[in-house]
Amino acid sequence: MRLSHEEFRELAAKHGLAVTHQRQVVYEAVIAAHGHYSPEDIYAAVRRRIPSISLATVYNNLRLFIECGLLREVSPHAATLRVDGNLKPHHHLVCSRCKSVQDIEGEFIDFKRLSRHVPEGFDLTQPLVEVFGLCRRCRGKNQQLRRRPLVVSPTPIADRQ
Repeated sequence: MRLSHEEFRELAAKHGLAVTHQRQVVYEAVIAAHGHYSPEDIYAAVRRRIPSISLATVYNNLRLFIECGLLREVSPHAATLRVDGNLKPHHHLVCSRCKSVQDIEGEFIDFKRLSRHVPEGFDLTQPLVEVFGLCRRCRGKNQQLRRRPLVVSPTPIADRQ
């Protein structure tokens, strides 16, 4: 999804950001991706339009967008940064094996009820649930492994010395 220069200018002004061509292209790359991508993935997409852009510039802009609320950080406790352009209430299904992340729409948390159980002084900003399991592709691989026949050696173990 490409924003007109004027649309991006309004969005940036609303969030107190200076408008630059690089910043606009980075933001558009995330929004167009409809997924949860690493800075390296976004960098590869942005380089098609701006070959001279650096990975550091992409990282810096992504961090800025997260800080001002234009993007969400996916799994902030994970080792690798991933960004999400979907700001609507949703949660994530995370594959334990391949680490893919899928959105699941809906508000499943009673924010008021949750706030009653939070330690004093902790400020809730955004309810987000991450549910871990196996995605369809990894589940299929798992089932294939289970179906493989057990290979038995024709030589008894006692005779292998």
